[in-house]
Amino acid sequence: MSALIISNVLILAGIALIAAVVLYVVSQKFKVEENPKIAEIEALLPGVNCGACGKAGCHAFAEACAKSSAEEFKNLFCTAGGQEVMNKVAARLGYVAAAREPTVAVLKCNGTCQNAPDKVIYTGMKSCRMAARISVGRSGCPNGCLRFGDCVRACPFGAISLDETTGIPVVDENKCTSCGACVRTCPRGLYEIRPKGKNGVRVYVACSNTQKGALARKNCKAACIACLKCTKICPEIRVENNLSYIPPTVSAEEFGKRLAEACPTGAIAYTGEKTSTEVKNEQ
Repeated sequence: MSALIISNVLILAGIALIAAVVLYVVSQKFKVEENPKIAEIEALLPGVNCGACGKAGCHAFAEACAKSSAEEFKNLFCTAGGQEVMNKVAARLGYVAAAREPTVAVLKCNGTCQNAPDKVIYTGMKSCRMAARISVGRSGCPNGCLRFGDCVRACPFGAISLDETTGIPVVDENKCTSCGACVRTCPRGLYEIRPKGKNGVRVYVACSNTQKGALARKNCKAACIACLKCTKICPEIRVENNLSYIPPTVSAEEFGKRLAEACPTGAIAYTGEKTSTEVKNEQ
């Protein structure tokens, strides 16, 4: 019996050895030598694999950079790393990185607990995605923030937090990399990536409610009512589906303050020009 066991073990060992040799030969024959630049470029990247660059992850982005021509490279951009990282990657490849304007995520909703108090009792799972499927939302606004913080949990950089007083998310522009995780996560599409603006000056409509004026104001005091006053100040602004939209091309320095002051409901958000000290602290 022992001799039979030993013979079986030897047979299995022989099969395993042959299989190992075959696998080694095959791997050597079909192995692909990876460009060493890929590893070097990947080491320069943030390593968060956020996918904002349009690639599967940082390795895929590094691979695309290593294979690109100087002209193709201009179309590649690591959102999380920003201009500084792209300059380093370009230097490694001997290219010149195209300059891009810094951007930041903005929340197109001002449905705070004060502006849009609870009108509906929600007892389901504390998740925006789940609540959006089964409820209009506590504020009654079918397009407003659901205040459960899915975007907070999705942000890989800790740039979003829920304000305990207002109940809605707040974006820290110093931490935001415009990776787009919040854009992809919010079930109501309330986030938009927009230019930071010169000295942090931005203007945009902080509302996504497409209901008609009276009903929109009933659900939220800060709702856009499509009164068209903003379009009289700046003709670039368009109104569709009872909602105003200020394109990023509109000069916040020229129109921002006037637009914010003219809006009767306060639906237009204007960051205002920052002091030189504030700008210096953010750099």
